[in-house]
Amino acid sequence: MNFKRSFLIIVLFFLILGSVNAKITLPSVLASNMVLQQQTQVRLWGAAKVGANVVLQTSWNNKRFTTHSDKNGNWLISVPTPKAGGPYEITVSDGETLRLQNILIGEVWFCSGQSNMEMPIKGYSSMPVKDANEVIARAKASVPIRIFMAERSASKKPEENCVGSWALNEGEGVANASATAYFFAKFLQETLNVPIGIVVSSWGGAQIESFMSKETLQKVAPEFSFAHLEGNEKVESPNHKPCMVYNGMIYPFRNLTFKGMIWYQGESNRQNPEQYHRLFPAFVEEMREKVFNLGQFPFYYVQIAPHKYDGENLIQSAEIREVQLKGLKEIPNSGMAVTMDIPGPSYNIHPCYKQQVGMRLGFLALAKTYGKKGIAYSGPIYKSMEIKGDKIFLHFDHADMGLAPYYESLSGFEIAGANRVFYPAHATANRSKQYVEVSSNSVPNPVAVRYCFRNYVVGSLFNNYGLPASSFRTDDWPLK
Repeated sequence: MNFKRSFLIIVLFFLILGSVNAKITLPSVLASNMVLQQQTQVRLWGAAKVGANVVLQTSWNNKRFTTHSDKNGNWLISVPTPKAGGPYEITVSDGETLRLQNILIGEVWFCSGQSNMEMPIKGYSSMPVKDANEVIARAKASVPIRIFMAERSASKKPEENCVGSWALNEGEGVANASATAYFFAKFLQETLNVPIGIVVSSWGGAQIESFMSKETLQKVAPEFSFAHLEGNEKVESPNHKPCMVYNGMIYPFRNLTFKGMIWYQGESNRQNPEQYHRLFPAFVEEMREKVFNLGQFPFYYVQIAPHKYDGENLIQSAEIREVQLKGLKEIPNSGMAVTMDIPGPSYNIHPCYKQQVGMRLGFLALAKTYGKKGIAYSGPIYKSMEIKGDKIFLHFDHADMGLAPYYESLSGFEIAGANRVFYPAHATANRSKQYVEVSSNSVPNPVAVRYCFRNYVVGSLFNNYGLPASSFRTDDWPLK
């Protein structure tokens, strides 16, 4: 008994000693060289010894903010930020001072998804990003773009931190940056002329359920098992398991204050489009309301590009694109960048034209978030059809200035009669009437049209601004 009591006293002594000597710490995303969202209340947080008096001072207004760490040693302070500018400093102290330097105030975007978001400027092995070397060579630290790349991290329980660091707009920092996110940031910086910060938390091959919490998944997809979250056994392929990426790479950023989110994911959920249709809107709602608590922030996503997968003429990826197209109506304050015209070769799931992807996301942000007038942000979106004899006439939104190319044969169109058998169709865009006329000698009485509704078909239809149409179908027949 005396031995047990002595042992407990020793353990308690070291626990108290560790608490007393605990130093103030910050998550990796709060560090020198970061960008903070302008003209709002920004949340800054960290850990210290229990009950510590935490004092934070911001150089842009020379004000001090104080709070106390809670029973777990955690603390959070909200501070007002000015208009875009910098560099500034922040000091944080609980008796021992941390100094954060070279901080910019501007626009911050959270960027996530699977490999097409993760893919760096330098590309993957034998999978290049177009013009990568020129982009890296021209990058200058004086251009106010800052890049935070989170390291891959999976966990069975929500984590407080995720390893990563802020990089300047130069050299290796640019080479290792997410190409999609970087080109988006570069385009915004050039057009808005303010500092841009991107926080990238992505994992190649990840399924959307791995980015979601157990609580949300239990509500919208009760078919999932969560047995892998129990015990100490290593989880194989954690990016394919529910909650694992959420716990390790989303939850740690829950206090981050940002303007909006961009998302590039869906390829790994192609086997179950019906399930993805339930998960996708629920994921966005969770990010907005449960995780970041920033309200209906802008959510812009990339529709997956054509790829052959299990066969070029199968339709799995077209079904995922259809779910993503429906998301425009189902997800408030959202927008979609279409990539039907810029796939890689059929065998390469990582298209090289990331600059176009980033710019198309940028068009959405400029027009819908920053209120820039006169900017087209969407390609033609199918609206309605008319059947006249042996022809079907298709009408589109986002085609006010017409469809292109006009009076040329458009590839990718198929047409079917009541027997639901689709045949390749002849299709042309009318210049003055702004419709597409579709027909086939094999279908004298047509009832339905599909456009690029296959795994790998390169898009041919655009609006006057060169933005491509999404794949679509006019029917609602069960898909095989």
